[in-house]
Amino acid sequence: MKQISFAQAEHQNKKKVTRRERFLAQMEAVVPWQRLIEALSPCYFPDAAGKRGRPPMGLARMLRVYFLQQWYALADEALEVAIYDSQAMRDFIGIDLAIESVPDATTLLRFRHLLEKHVLTQRIFEEINASLAYHGLFIREGTIVDATIVVAAPSTKNQAKRREPEMKQTKKGNQWFFGMKAHIGVDAVTGLTHSVVATSANVADVTMSSHLVRDDDKRVYGDAGYTGMWKHLDEENDDPDSRCCVAAKRGAIKKMGDSPMKTLRLEFEKAKASIRAKMEHPFHVIKNLFGYRKVRYKGLAKNKAQLFTLVALGNLVLAGRCQGHTDGASAS
Repeated sequence: MKQISFAQAEHQNKKKVTRRERFLAQMEAVVPWQRLIEALSPCYFPDAAGKRGRPPMGLARMLRVYFLQQWYALADEALEVAIYDSQAMRDFIGIDLAIESVPDATTLLRFRHLLEKHVLTQRIFEEINASLAYHGLFIREGTIVDATIVVAAPSTKNQAKRREPEMKQTKKGNQWFFGMKAHIGVDAVTGLTHSVVATSANVADVTMSSHLVRDDDKRVYGDAGYTGMWKHLDEENDDPDSRCCVAAKRGAIKKMGDSPMKTLRLEFEKAKASIRAKMEHPFHVIKNLFGYRKVRYKGLAKNKAQLFTLVALGNLVLAGRCQGHTDGASAS
């Protein structure tokens, strides 16, 4: 058994468990570590054995460091400093400063580039979802589709004297935004995300609906921005067997006179809105809990890679909350 240091012993004997420790303990229990290591190992420096120089750090440890960066929205250098400052983070990674050092910012940078080069963040998303599906946390009854804008820096104070070319501007309400758009498809029962697409902000939500819907979904729910979704799902307009269940535009309901039909229509729209409310939970986790409010990198590809990881980790956070829904569904 490994002997703990004085600092670790002092930390373990404190009376209060911090929020960070509780969160990291929860993530330690729910992340399918072995599954991720087996999936990513073939691409993690397979030819490093026998070569000269410092050997690469273990994949299990680098995954933990990378996940910490996503959970706490830290830059490479800031994460290195945070690990030195936080005993809870060092315990999560398994680092003892008495005998080893913290991975530096360059090591983390190269690991991120490796994930982006081999499209491994999408593999992380798929493996985590496969683990959740194995435990019955995806009920294939329907999908809710929606999108959110992630803003980018609009400044032109750079060498090229222009904005990021892959980021575009779009108008939402009476306000203009510049950046990218994250489109997701969410399981209508559990609220877990099963599909992710990243585009420029000026891409219409409805055009991405075919990339977010599963073939066996019985219903597809969307807000008024998805009007005409049936065209992209290869369905006929006004087909009684159509899967599309899109919110009505407010103006159309306001034009209706006071009548029992309007009251019934309002109740129907309220029922659809209660189902679509699950869509806000993944956005809440990645934006408010993980602090992903602005794009961090240049180019759409790098930000798309980060988005896959954030949504996958967000599914793990939401998995415990939706356990009751799956139990009820299986009982019925």
